[in-house]
Amino acid sequence: MRKVGILKTGRPPKPAIPQFGTYPDMFMNLLGRDAHDWRVYAADEGEYPDSPEDCDAYIVTGSSAGVYEDDPWIGQLLDWLRAARGRTKLVGVCFGHQAMAQAFGGRVIKSPKGWAIGQQDYRVLSQEPWMDGPAAIRLPGSHQDQVVAPPPNAEVIAASDFTPFGALAWRDQPAISLQLHPEFEPAYAKALIEARRGKVYADDEADRAVASYDGVDDRARVGRWINNFLAA
Repeated sequence: MRKVGILKTGRPPKPAIPQFGTYPDMFMNLLGRDAHDWRVYAADEGEYPDSPEDCDAYIVTGSSAGVYEDDPWIGQLLDWLRAARGRTKLVGVCFGHQAMAQAFGGRVIKSPKGWAIGQQDYRVLSQEPWMDGPAAIRLPGSHQDQVVAPPPNAEVIAASDFTPFGALAWRDQPAISLQLHPEFEPAYAKALIEARRGKVYADDEADRAVASYDGVDDRARVGRWINNFLAA
């Protein structure tokens, strides 16, 4: 069984944790509690494996932080990712996607376009061996920061007009990353929006985002993609 480490870089709002769990819980639920030998490292508290080779792969979670901020743990994470390059598989989601891009030579900013919240539609631009199904995905989004310049040797494999560097695959190492959140159950995504209503999002913006969760999504399919990548 593969050892898969989860680098925790943030947490859900405290009131949501009893019902929905932590971000590592969400990834384990999406990919299967028994699918891998899971290890969790609190990267946002300075906890890392002794060596990148301690696990066959690592997933870098979402966070409310920005990769361009000067908190010491963020610099430590970027250094760890650079040290791990080519030595283990890497999967980044949301903040993790941005951290990998920043660590490997790309650029991330707080986008003047504003927030992407609610279900987001991406076009699949490159059909990778670990993918299946239609050339489009629909997943929860929750971000204002964006990758605005991809790193060298990273190819855009899925995107939208709003997020043109929405998913990347590195051609010089076993690494993929995605801006959207396949690990977010719709109920959690809606709870997160409500927790930020009137503080981060205006009411009309929050209403549209909540209403977007009435449709179907591709969480299970993208979860299968991640497992296929980990198994390849």
